[in-house]
Amino acid sequence: MPDLTETTDQMLKNISVKEGKYLTFSLAEEEYGIGILKIKEIIGMMAITTIPNTPDFVKGVVNLRGKVIPVLDLRQRFEMVPNEYNDRTCIIVVEIESNSGILLIGTVVDSVSEVVSINREDIEETPAFGVNLDTNYILGMAKIDDGVKILLDIDQVLSPREVSMLGEC
Repeated sequence: MPDLTETTDQMLKNISVKEGKYLTFSLAEEEYGIGILKIKEIIGMMAITTIPNTPDFVKGVVNLRGKVIPVLDLRQRFEMVPNEYNDRTCIIVVEIESNSGILLIGTVVDSVSEVVSINREDIEETPAFGVNLDTNYILGMAKIDDGVKILLDIDQVLSPREVSMLGEC
């Protein structure tokens, strides 16, 4: 039987790693957050060149100041109903850790909200939703102003195979 002190200490360590500043954004009326250290920049929607034979959630690539970066739609990645892009839709450029190093990826979101500081006591572990649901990409649930923001581990949103595919774009 595991030592409860060690288990509690490990949980507190995991939560304290999650404590910090997050860029919050919305997708389909829900609020999400990505650790600010993973954010490279936020840009408005721009022309996206489609790439054939890619999953639906991969919108294509953009030329960002001479650097070609892949763009994915987080709504579609999370199997939400696609939405028409509007003047609030934007691309958050994030740094993803891959086997070949750091990869820049653009993520389309409905709108960016704000940067918030989240304390350890405001973060709860991801609830268990059952064995058939992969929630490895969720760092935790932040309780803010009578609501909940879903904190994402952006490095886990894509599978290693998908990251490898995007690295080839």
